[in-house]
Amino acid sequence: MAQPTLLGISGSLRADASNRKLLREAARLFGPCTYIEADLNLPLYDGDDEAANGIPESVAALSQVILEADAILVSTPEYNKGPSGALKNALDWVSRTPDRPWTNKPVAVMSAAAGRAGGERAQLILRTFLLPFRPRILAGPEIHLASSTEQFDEAGQLTNEWTVKDLTTLMEGLKAEMER
Repeated sequence: MAQPTLLGISGSLRADASNRKLLREAARLFGPCTYIEADLNLPLYDGDDEAANGIPESVAALSQVILEADAILVSTPEYNKGPSGALKNALDWVSRTPDRPWTNKPVAVMSAAAGRAGGERAQLILRTFLLPFRPRILAGPEIHLASSTEQFDEAGQLTNEWTVKDLTTLMEGLKAEMER
């Protein structure tokens, strides 16, 4: 296989979000790959708008990068005990595209949040949201990065050796799932 393409999907829209940093660390620990981050700046899903105007270009582009990726990394913050609205909106929009880009796609899910549970509830709900799309979601190890803004050095690398170990193991599992 040529160098694989990993798509990172951050549930946080913030440029310097802990979830973006976690995705970038996962890609670094994965090893040689082409890493792309998805753009979730999409219009809110509205069935009337879809009926009148079809699938927006930004949604079609997101669906296409999901389809073309060899594997996907998804990281969500926890907002009010669940995944972000931006991430849910993106999933809803992509579900409306004809390509079914998630089908059989290897997916590693993780979360980073300011709270002490590290987005555990949001990640559980996100896994449930993904099930109808029939991807191959890795079971673990689960990555719930608590106190996430304190977990990275100035270069954006994780400082907790246990998290690095678990994230490395998760990326090894993703490679194995890609070869399956």
